[in-house]
Amino acid sequence: MFRIEAEVDRERRELLRTRLLDDNTAASPVLAALRGTPEERQVPLHIWATDEASGTLAGGLVGHTWATWLHVTYLWVDAGLRGAGLGRRLLAEAERIAGQERACAAVRLETWDFQAPGFYRKQGYQVVCVVPDYPPGTTEYTLVKRLG
Repeated sequence: MFRIEAEVDRERRELLRTRLLDDNTAASPVLAALRGTPEERQVPLHIWATDEASGTLAGGLVGHTWATWLHVTYLWVDAGLRGAGLGRRLLAEAERIAGQERACAAVRLETWDFQAPGFYRKQGYQVVCVVPDYPPGTTEYTLVKRLG
């Protein structure tokens, strides 16, 4: 018999994460080869654009590299500056750092239909997953791009 609970429990969350990591490592030669190497860790990658005159944030990209991939978590440009190439510059710099300095071979990211799937396609990204109605009335896209 099992008791099912719904509660936030950081200690059990960490135990679950550790056990899943162990199972994944045992099942995947690729993940096993990563274990204990620097590539096993997620390394943050943040790119910022600030207005030189005011010092205010004009845009930014937040992501991380892991296992030869860059994962872009957030890319934002101030509404008044959109269309001027700042988003492209932020993304290009993250791709450059990931590819040249961190030996990444590819990039992945998620975006919604009302955000920027067209922008990413123009930058060479390909849609690999479409999740309709997530959240309701919205479509989520996962896009990837090979570097180099």
